[in-house]
Amino acid sequence: MRVAYFDCFSGAGGDMIVASLLDAGADAAALREGLVGLGLGGYTLAIERVNKQGIAATRFHVALDAATHQPHRHLKHIVEIIDSAKLPDRVRDRAKRIFTRLAEAEARIHGATIEKVHFHEVGAVDAILDVVGAVFALELLGVERVACSPIPVGSGTISCSHGVMPVPAPATAELLKGVPIAACDETGELTTPTAAAVLTTLATEFGPMPAMKTASIGYGAGTRDGQKRPNVLRVLIGDAAPTTGADVDQVMLLETNLDDATPQTIGYCVEQFFSAGALDVWTQPILMKKQRSGVLLSVLCSPGDAAKMERVMFVETPTFGVRRRLVERAILKRRQETVATPFGEIRMKIGEREGVTTATPEFEDCRAAALEHGAALREVIAAADAAWRSR
Repeated sequence: MRVAYFDCFSGAGGDMIVASLLDAGADAAALREGLVGLGLGGYTLAIERVNKQGIAATRFHVALDAATHQPHRHLKHIVEIIDSAKLPDRVRDRAKRIFTRLAEAEARIHGATIEKVHFHEVGAVDAILDVVGAVFALELLGVERVACSPIPVGSGTISCSHGVMPVPAPATAELLKGVPIAACDETGELTTPTAAAVLTTLATEFGPMPAMKTASIGYGAGTRDGQKRPNVLRVLIGDAAPTTGADVDQVMLLETNLDDATPQTIGYCVEQFFSAGALDVWTQPILMKKQRSGVLLSVLCSPGDAAKMERVMFVETPTFGVRRRLVERAILKRRQETVATPFGEIRMKIGEREGVTTATPEFEDCRAAALEHGAALREVIAAADAAWRSR
């Protein structure tokens, strides 16, 4: 599996992400062609080599034409731009997920809905090119898994369309909820909202570099000059290395205690979590203060989805607070196979580690087959298990 690890030792910007991937070997001509397909005008794109405090790096710079009016855009306008472009399906999906995440963050900050949020800086042409350029460059490099270091944010204040704002900018702070933030002695805005949205949407883990065989390394330059460290983002591209033990990743565990929610409300809430992309959801009966009966509601999700899951908790339950912690989990290497049964083909989820194999029939396949053939669900599951064992 091809892995990209972003080492944000000096923060990250959307342009720095694209530049680092180009420096690591992404085809610049193919990237330009893909971005031209977005149909945006009023800009000039430059890809150049620069030196940042002794480190040779690539710079990805979008210069806007001052004479061309660039409108403020809503999410629907950006989605229309992405959908109309000739892009690979995964690029289109990832880009829309990133902008949706940005819209959700902006909506929470401004007390609006994602449909009514105006994208200001992040809706400009350069931000659209940065986001689409980042996911397209990952596609060109064949990256399937993204990991990231803890992210430094900087300090001080910045000026934007809303006036003077603290660092990290409100949108950046919202996007990085639940993600490890690194201490840094550099002042200024080290991580932008665009970069925060890209990294927290795509990265499945935050921490040390995962076990991998490095194939290429890229350095993407930012526009400012660092005072104590070079303003560059490093990315390492390689193949996941086989491990002698279980693979390990990081997930976010969110929990809240409820003693004033009906079972129907909790059941509905569980459905919303899974619809939002939760990895797992469960409940446990507990005794709360004064021995009141309650329910412990637990949600497991990727770190980048933590804010989304918290919103579901706050909107759909009466809770006043959510506990969260980043946890490591040992996981089996997973793959999928299909087996033939008297009830049709059934997918099997396969997990493997050090000679141990676990195989489980895909429930929805079994359910559909049982309904179609008028058979008992347990008979379909047993047939799939038997087909797997006799393969």
